[in-house]
Amino acid sequence: MQPLSATCELFEVREPVEQSIPFVYNSPHSGRAYSQAFLERSKLDAFSIRRSEDYFVDELFSSAPSHGAPLLVANFPRAYVDVNREPYELDPRMFSGPLPSYVNGHSVRVAGGLGTIPRIVAENMEIYQGRLSAEEGLARIETIYKPYHACLRRLIAKTHTMFGSVVLIDCHSMPGSVRVGAGALRPDFIIGDRYGTSASADLTHAALQILGDYGFTAVRNKPYAGGFITEHYGRPARGLHALQIEINRAIYVDEQTLEKRADFALLASVLSRFVAQMAGAWAGIANDDALAAE
Repeated sequence: MQPLSATCELFEVREPVEQSIPFVYNSPHSGRAYSQAFLERSKLDAFSIRRSEDYFVDELFSSAPSHGAPLLVANFPRAYVDVNREPYELDPRMFSGPLPSYVNGHSVRVAGGLGTIPRIVAENMEIYQGRLSAEEGLARIETIYKPYHACLRRLIAKTHTMFGSVVLIDCHSMPGSVRVGAGALRPDFIIGDRYGTSASADLTHAALQILGDYGFTAVRNKPYAGGFITEHYGRPARGLHALQIEINRAIYVDEQTLEKRADFALLASVLSRFVAQMAGAWAGIANDDALAAE
């Protein structure tokens, strides 16, 4: 198996000087380190293969450490390995050899070409010229997927131990073409809480309220309620809360050129205030819950 890149770490944790809030921020789809070996095996050029990227989301939330929260950032691209899937959502048609029996080859995401090793990017743009070996697919899971989740689990466990609760904010972007409801509303943000199962409803409402106060259109769960990460790590009854935040790419990047828009820095500044206000909102929610339990 070719290494993804000879010069970059697969992922990194941007730590605060001191963790002062019970939050962990995660950007699993903003990686943009495409190795030459990967590109040579693809049907797509170096521009087209980026179509499934969450462009610059790590930069939009780069302020999290300055507010006292760690930020986990993937450098490997989603087109290579998607850590927002079950560990073994693999399409047997992509591989030249048999896959282990524990592989989930029949999920909706696999059928759509968006398994743990994706078959496509964007609108049905096939990635590979030919099949991969089963060994290579499984190796990507062992060397990238599993270490990434082990790191995320450590951050969550450490935060939970320090504060007694933890809020995971899983940071993503969505195409500007996304519309919601009969009125064809174009949301600026979607907050996903797995229909109330991955986080406190008060926390979800706080996120929506903060974004709405900034003048953004923010909606809940539709069409993105949260992926594997939100579902897997959100356990509100145990003090583990997970929200997915989707940002409409059209408000900060030109989707045709992938160039940042002029007000990119302004949006990053607004999201810095969002990080601070979410921490304040959670402190109030947690305090109210504690008083109610007495």
